[in-house]
Amino acid sequence: MRLEKCWFCSSTIYPGHGIQFVRNDAKIFRFCRSKCHKNFKMKRNPRKVKWTKAYRRSHGKDMTQDSTFEFERKRNRPERYDRNVAEKVLKAIPKIDKVRVDREATHHKNRMKGKKSKEQKEAAKELEQGIVLVKAPAALQQDPSLTLPQKIKVKVSQKQSEENHAMEE
Repeated sequence: MRLEKCWFCSSTIYPGHGIQFVRNDAKIFRFCRSKCHKNFKMKRNPRKVKWTKAYRRSHGKDMTQDSTFEFERKRNRPERYDRNVAEKVLKAIPKIDKVRVDREATHHKNRMKGKKSKEQKEAAKELEQGIVLVKAPAALQQDPSLTLPQKIKVKVSQKQSEENHAMEE
Protein backbone atom coordinates (compact mmCIF):
# COMPACT_ATOMS: atom_id res chain seq x y z
CA MET A 1 0.00 0.00 0.00
CA ARG A 2 1.56 3.26 -1.14
CA LEU A 3 0.89 6.42 0.84
CA GLU A 4 1.42 9.62 -1.11
CA LYS A 5 1.92 13.21 0.10
CA CYS A 6 -0.34 16.05 -0.94
CA TRP A 7 1.59 18.52 -3.12
CA PHE A 8 -0.12 21.52 -1.52
CA CYS A 9 -0.55 20.80 2.19
CA SER A 10 1.86 17.82 2.63
CA SER A 11 -0.72 15.61 4.37
CA THR A 12 -0.83 11.89 3.61
CA ILE A 13 -3.08 10.59 0.85
CA TYR A 14 -4.35 7.06 1.35
CA PRO A 15 -5.14 4.76 -1.58
CA GLY A 16 -8.44 5.55 -3.26
CA HIS A 17 -8.49 9.11 -1.94
CA GLY A 18 -7.59 12.49 -3.36
CA ILE A 19 -7.17 13.97 -6.83
CA GLN A 20 -4.32 13.54 -9.28
CA PHE A 21 -3.50 16.33 -11.73
CA VAL A 22 -1.09 15.70 -14.62
CA ARG A 23 0.34 18.76 -16.34
CA ASN A 24 1.27 18.88 -20.07
CA ASP A 25 4.93 18.31 -19.23
CA ALA A 26 3.94 15.00 -17.48
CA LYS A 27 4.52 16.40 -13.99
CA ILE A 28 2.13 14.73 -11.53
CA PHE A 29 0.51 16.68 -8.70
CA ARG A 30 -1.44 14.78 -6.05
CA PHE A 31 -3.94 16.54 -3.79
CA CYS A 32 -5.59 15.17 -0.66
CA ARG A 33 -8.89 17.04 -1.16
CA SER A 34 -10.58 19.55 -3.42
CA LYS A 35 -9.53 22.42 -1.13
CA CYS A 36 -5.88 21.81 -2.01
CA HIS A 37 -6.69 21.27 -5.68
CA LYS A 38 -8.62 24.56 -5.94
CA ASN A 39 -5.88 26.51 -4.17
CA PHE A 40 -3.35 25.03 -6.62
CA LYS A 41 -5.55 26.06 -9.57
CA MET A 42 -5.76 29.60 -8.13
CA LYS A 43 -1.93 29.59 -8.25
CA ARG A 44 -1.56 30.12 -4.50
CA ASN A 45 1.79 29.56 -2.89
CA PRO A 46 1.55 26.90 -0.13
CA ARG A 47 4.20 28.80 1.87
CA LYS A 48 1.82 31.78 2.14
CA VAL A 49 -1.33 29.83 3.04
CA LYS A 50 -1.39 29.55 6.84
CA TRP A 51 -2.92 26.08 7.23
CA THR A 52 -0.29 24.23 5.16
CA LYS A 53 2.78 22.47 6.51
CA ALA A 54 4.99 24.48 4.15
CA TYR A 55 3.83 27.70 5.85
CA ARG A 56 4.40 26.26 9.31
CA ARG A 57 7.91 25.09 8.40
CA SER A 58 8.91 28.34 6.72
CA HIS A 59 7.61 30.48 9.61
CA GLY A 60 9.18 28.38 12.38
CA LYS A 61 5.86 27.08 13.73
CA ASP A 62 6.51 23.41 13.05
CA MET A 63 8.71 21.26 15.26
CA THR A 64 11.02 20.25 12.43
CA GLN A 65 14.11 21.03 14.52
CA ASP A 66 12.99 18.88 17.46
CA SER A 67 15.72 16.55 18.73
CA THR A 68 13.34 13.59 19.07
CA PHE A 69 13.07 13.40 15.30
CA GLU A 70 16.84 12.99 15.13
CA PHE A 71 16.67 10.03 17.52
CA GLU A 72 13.94 8.40 15.45
CA ARG A 73 16.05 8.70 12.32
CA LYS A 74 19.12 7.25 13.99
CA ARG A 75 17.21 4.35 15.53
CA ASN A 76 16.14 2.97 12.17
CA ARG A 77 19.71 2.36 11.04
CA PRO A 78 21.22 -1.00 11.98
CA GLU A 79 24.19 -0.60 14.31
CA ARG A 80 27.53 -2.12 13.47
CA TYR A 81 28.59 -4.85 15.86
CA ASP A 82 31.89 -4.26 17.63
CA ARG A 83 33.18 -7.17 19.68
CA ASN A 84 35.32 -5.01 22.00
CA VAL A 85 32.45 -2.69 22.85
CA ALA A 86 30.11 -5.62 23.48
CA GLU A 87 32.71 -7.22 25.77
CA LYS A 88 33.15 -3.99 27.77
CA VAL A 89 29.39 -3.60 28.10
CA LEU A 90 29.02 -7.15 29.41
CA LYS A 91 31.79 -6.51 31.96
CA ALA A 92 30.18 -3.23 33.05
CA ILE A 93 26.68 -4.66 33.61
CA PRO A 94 27.45 -6.16 37.08
CA LYS A 95 29.12 -2.91 38.20
CA ILE A 96 26.16 -0.87 37.02
CA ASP A 97 23.78 -3.25 38.77
CA LYS A 98 25.77 -2.96 42.02
CA VAL A 99 25.75 0.86 41.83
CA ARG A 100 21.99 0.82 41.18
CA VAL A 101 21.36 -1.42 44.20
CA ASP A 102 23.58 0.76 46.43
CA ARG A 103 21.82 3.95 45.32
CA GLU A 104 18.45 2.35 45.93
CA ALA A 105 19.54 1.31 49.45
CA THR A 106 20.85 4.79 50.33
CA HIS A 107 17.68 6.36 48.94
CA HIS A 108 15.56 4.05 51.09
CA LYS A 109 17.73 4.79 54.14
CA ASN A 110 17.41 8.55 53.60
CA ARG A 111 13.65 8.29 53.18
CA MET A 112 13.30 6.29 56.41
CA LYS A 113 15.72 8.45 58.43
CA GLY A 114 13.15 10.53 60.31
CA LYS A 115 10.47 7.87 60.38
CA LYS A 116 11.40 6.29 63.72
CA SER A 117 11.23 9.54 65.69
CA LYS A 118 8.01 10.47 63.90
CA GLU A 119 6.45 7.12 64.83
CA GLN A 120 7.53 7.60 68.46
CA LYS A 121 5.94 11.06 68.57
CA GLU A 122 2.72 9.71 67.06
CA ALA A 123 2.69 6.82 69.55
CA ALA A 124 3.24 9.24 72.46
CA LYS A 125 0.40 11.46 71.24
CA GLU A 126 -1.94 8.50 70.84
CA LEU A 127 -0.99 7.18 74.27
CA GLU A 128 -1.50 10.62 75.79
CA GLN A 129 -4.98 10.83 74.28
CA GLY A 130 -5.93 7.30 75.25
CA ILE A 131 -4.20 7.00 78.67
CA VAL A 132 -7.63 6.45 80.24
CA LEU A 133 -7.86 3.22 78.32
CA VAL A 134 -4.57 2.01 79.81
CA LYS A 135 -5.17 3.29 83.38
CA ALA A 136 -8.44 3.73 85.17
CA PRO A 137 -9.60 7.38 85.46
CA ALA A 138 -9.95 7.02 89.22
CA ALA A 139 -6.33 5.94 89.53
CA LEU A 140 -5.22 8.95 87.46
CA GLN A 141 -7.12 11.33 89.77
CA GLN A 142 -5.64 9.77 92.93
CA ASP A 143 -2.05 9.71 91.69
CA PRO A 144 -1.18 12.43 89.10
CA SER A 145 2.29 10.90 88.63
CA LEU A 146 0.64 8.20 86.49
CA THR A 147 0.24 10.67 83.61
CA LEU A 148 2.78 10.33 80.85
CA PRO A 149 6.27 11.60 81.59
CA GLN A 150 8.38 13.26 78.89
CA LYS A 151 9.95 9.96 77.91
CA ILE A 152 7.64 7.29 76.62
CA LYS A 153 7.76 4.52 79.18
CA VAL A 154 4.55 2.97 80.31
CA LYS A 155 4.85 0.17 82.82
CA VAL A 156 1.92 -1.97 83.83
CA SER A 157 2.44 -4.07 86.92
CA GLN A 158 1.65 -7.77 86.95
CA LYS A 159 -1.03 -7.22 89.59
CA GLN A 160 -2.91 -4.66 87.48
CA SER A 161 -2.77 -6.82 84.35
CA GLU A 162 -4.20 -9.76 86.34
CA GLU A 163 -7.02 -7.53 87.57
CA ASN A 164 -7.78 -6.47 83.98
CA HIS A 165 -7.96 -10.13 82.86
CA ALA A 166 -10.31 -10.95 85.73
CA MET A 167 -12.56 -8.02 84.79
CA GLU A 168 -12.67 -9.07 81.14
CA GLU A 169 -13.77 -12.61 82.01
